[in-house]
Amino acid sequence: MPLIENSALVLAIWACIGYLLGSIPFGLVLSHLMGLGNLRSIGSGNIGATNVLRTGSKPAAALTLLLDGGKGALAVLLARWLAGEDAAQLAALFAFLGHCFPVWLGFRGGKGVATFLGLLLALYWPVGLACCATWLAAALMWRISSLAAITAASASTVWMALLGAQTMLLLGIALTLLVFFTHRANIKRLRAGMEPKIGTKK
Repeated sequence: MPLIENSALVLAIWACIGYLLGSIPFGLVLSHLMGLGNLRSIGSGNIGATNVLRTGSKPAAALTLLLDGGKGALAVLLARWLAGEDAAQLAALFAFLGHCFPVWLGFRGGKGVATFLGLLLALYWPVGLACCATWLAAALMWRISSLAAITAASASTVWMALLGAQTMLLLGIALTLLVFFTHRANIKRLRAGMEPKIGTKK
């Protein structure tokens, strides 16, 4: 049972906490600490793991992936423990928004894939694992990170329906639409056949 009874104020607080956790720019921080240069001037300028990989540092990219996923999971688990499932889903949505649109970076953040997968694992791990497997299969098949992300996001609501997580469907639809929005430039490049493959330096 949650430790604090739900109310509009409690939900608003967890939305804020989720946003603040999600907005931590681990890619920028790690790139600076590891002397990899200004991530904003490398590749796509994105703060996520795919762009960190373009610095040539696989450890930095892997750590960024884990931390970006972890902050989404942490937001969900804390909210669920302290305020219940509604707060957990709201914290998940706002953690994703925080990563993609952090106020400290002029609302120019990452595309949210690692955070998306992390929060799904925390919300309902069978769906999270299924989406991770979908992303991995798509990435191995096409070696294009954005296409793998779009595929995993598109499959997420299907997995929710199949694996008994129907209470997450509205959240799943919202997150899927946001993934498509954050990848709108990638979708244009995919259509033009110009999207770089995983590990390619721009």
